[in-house]
Amino acid sequence: MAVYTDVTDEALFAFLAPYDLGAALSFKGIAEGVENSNFLLHCERGRFILTLYEKRVNSDDLPFFIGLMEHLAAKGLSCPLPVKNSEGKALGELAGRPAAIVTFLDGVSTRKPQTFHCFETGKALAQLHLAGQGFPLSRPNALALDDWAPLFDACRAEADKVSPGLANEIAQELDALQRQWPCDLPQGVIHADLFPDNVLFIGEKLSGVIDFYFACNDALSYDLAICLNAWCFEADGSFNATKGRALLQGYQSLRKLDREERLALPILARGAALRFLLTRLYDWLNVPPGALVKPKNPLEYLDKLRFHQMIDHAGEYGLSE
Repeated sequence: MAVYTDVTDEALFAFLAPYDLGAALSFKGIAEGVENSNFLLHCERGRFILTLYEKRVNSDDLPFFIGLMEHLAAKGLSCPLPVKNSEGKALGELAGRPAAIVTFLDGVSTRKPQTFHCFETGKALAQLHLAGQGFPLSRPNALALDDWAPLFDACRAEADKVSPGLANEIAQELDALQRQWPCDLPQGVIHADLFPDNVLFIGEKLSGVIDFYFACNDALSYDLAICLNAWCFEADGSFNATKGRALLQGYQSLRKLDREERLALPILARGAALRFLLTRLYDWLNVPPGALVKPKNPLEYLDKLRFHQMIDHAGEYGLSE
């Protein structure tokens, strides 16, 4: 979440007029994240999240995102529910951007994941994958393997300014992944961005999964590889196998990985690390002027990539037979 676009009081009140939410009591930008402009909206009828979809988001994808949240909520996953106006529409326009309001979920995201956080997150990810079955819309992954080379090309010239030799290291890894990337793994709807700031907890109980604006159709086990990267490394860059085991056990408590998924996990984890290295590198080099957003350090994912390059089999992540 982030704030790229300013919203005036007059524009906000006009946008809210068709909604049965009562008067707006407070309205505050949320600075975390990188993709859209997000605001905490407090009205007489409760708290909500108002999102303005910025230029990097294809407006043609918005029915997929909105419909997916409705579908998953109906299947029992705790996630934001889009709010419709008096015309039955969940999408509108505010400050020249497509915009939507979703329900606010209670809970706090963790900055220091513990073992129980990892188990519950793995379980919620499997629940999401199972609940996504039967969703009638589809969306290709806009940041899949074929998209990484063009993204790298946009950063290549300045990559070594971030870290000496980075451009060559990325080029070599791209070449390796293009030769080794697995095909024909089980597919479905994935979250594709299930980082700790997108999972809410009340105590030790997971209370919600949020921010579905990278969701797409791809290999289910690739989503799990993203979570291994996001949840199971310590602040010093070391991999915590206990957390890895908990994440994988939580996932497999609801959905078992097949043999091909298990074999593919190390290469998928490398791909996930490279994907976030590249997007963070691009954002690091291209912060919009005046944006209330803090770009994340891409080198965190360079270290993770180097770790995964040394992994031979999924058991080293804590995956039991």
